[in-house]
Amino acid sequence: MIPAAELLAVMAFPNIDPVAFSVGPLAVHWYGLAYVTGILLGWFYARRLVTRADLWAKDSPMTVAQLDDFLVWAALGIVLGGRIGYILFYDFAAIADNPLRAIEIWNGGMSFHGGLTGTAIAIVLFARKHKIAIWSLFDVVAAVAPIGLFFGRTANFVNGELWGKLSGAPWAFVFPNAGPFARHPSQLYEAGLEGLVLLSVLAVAVYGFKALKRPGFVTGLFVAGYALCRIFVEFFREPDAQIGYLFGGWLTMGMLLSLPMLALGLWAMLRARQVAVHEG
Repeated sequence: MIPAAELLAVMAFPNIDPVAFSVGPLAVHWYGLAYVTGILLGWFYARRLVTRADLWAKDSPMTVAQLDDFLVWAALGIVLGGRIGYILFYDFAAIADNPLRAIEIWNGGMSFHGGLTGTAIAIVLFARKHKIAIWSLFDVVAAVAPIGLFFGRTANFVNGELWGKLSGAPWAFVFPNAGPFARHPSQLYEAGLEGLVLLSVLAVAVYGFKALKRPGFVTGLFVAGYALCRIFVEFFREPDAQIGYLFGGWLTMGMLLSLPMLALGLWAMLRARQVAVHEG
């Protein structure tokens, strides 16, 4: 048990207004800006990837114009999938009682696993429509996805939501709506691991090991890497109050949803290597 004195001896939470600015009656939230910034920076990075012919086994699998068109599809997949996933996995009962909560994305409530599913559907539909190699489009999106994760988790911290468990660490914070005691800033742990660290690992794979030449490998590395980071951070993160722990005082919904991702990511990397050996 952590002594109360340690729980109170912590850093002051930077109580930032969740509304970045207002234009008349329209309030622009940091959460929304984080999503827009993540998508746009990911798009710029993706444009660089598809214009580097040396990164691909043959020519680039898509044109810059096709990638630009995909931006809208990706944004819809992320937002719709993320929100629907949150409703189904985390907050179905509350939203059933108050359906208007379903559109209040500025108050948080976005599921990464739902956003991933929505984006995957968008990739498959777009690739088939434009006759683009599906695995290569998956790889481009996977390589840039940690950028969005970084900004999204940082916005969670600014909103003072999805906080961590009680902690006496010197970098712990007392979050405004989480009681009087200090907690792990698990949002920043995720921003660092799922965002900066995973982005760096994928960049090394893409530029250092030319992993895009093996379609599907970067996708698998991202999916498995995210799953490992998420499972690790879940040990420091307070589970959603409406769900709690699923088993044994430690298993959370985030862990449960990440386990199939880990298996899928490992399979995708193994498949990519086997295909590369066969074609080589």
